[in-house]
Formats: sequence, C-alpha cells, structure tokens
Amino acid sequence: MKLTTICYIERDGCYLMLHRVKKKQDVNEGKWIGVGGKMEAGESPDECIAREVREETGLTLVQPRLRGVITFVSEGWEDELIFLYTGEAEGVLNDSCDEGVLRWVPLHQIGSLNLWAGDRVFLHLLRQSQECFSLKLCYRGDDLIHCALNGKDITAQTTGE
Repeated sequence: MKLTTICYIERDGCYLMLHRVKKKQDVNEGKWIGVGGKMEAGESPDECIAREVREETGLTLVQPRLRGVITFVSEGWEDELIFLYTGEAEGVLNDSCDEGVLRWVPLHQIGSLNLWAGDRVFLHLLRQSQECFSLKLCYRGDDLIHCALNGKDITAQTTGE
C-alpha cells in the first residue's frame, strides 16, 4: 500500500487547488486535487506534507492539521493510504509546478471543478466538522462504488443509489 499526503491550503476564502494535467500515467489526470505526494522512507506524514507543499508550491506550510485518513482503492492502481491535512501557508506561490497548474479557487466554486466523487465527500466533511475522520473510497474507473465513513457504509448517500 502506498502512503501519501494531501493538503488543502486555505487563504482568503479559497483553497489552493492543483489541476493535474502534466503527468503521464496519472490516476488523477484531469482532476483538481490538493497538493501533496508520496511519503519517503523514514518520513512522518507531517514531514511529508511540509516537504510536498514546499516542493510543489514554494510555500511554507504553517499550522497544518491532520483532518482525516483516507483509504483509496481503485482497480488497476495500487491501494493508497492518504493523510488529509488542511492548513495555511506563507510565501510566494510558484508560477510553475511539475504536477499541474496551481490556482486559488474560491470555496463556493470548488464544486464546479472536475473532482473525484470521493473528494466531494471529504471536502464536504472538512467544511462541516473539525473532527478527524476515516474514509474508505473504492472506485471502478472514475465511478465511486463504495464509501465508508468511520467504518459505516455511506455509499447510498454519496452515489445517489
């Protein structure tokens, strides 16, 4: 299982979003996500997210908060355990990022972006509660086929079935 981090940096009513349009063979191709990446050997999730934010954005993460742990399962891809953070950042945003295009997106416009269905679930949770949660997201292609929050199946609530 791959260990990764992701962070939604907030500033002036916006989240810093990454439009994944530059990498080949990318499970996130064409999607808008937060910034983050793979943990390196011996690295804690906190160390990883600070490094990834710096590398991808040029910003220094301040006051990061672990908000959730997500188990991401998708046919044809390695299972992933994602440590989900929110936080603020200082510094000047990079003009270029190897991963894609960075944009500050107003919170009220996030829903209009091309997002994973499961991202819509946890972005909603981030705005509704300050508690740390566990979320399992299972996909077939781009379709969310199973979703569990803190061990409870919520698939019907998230897929409309």
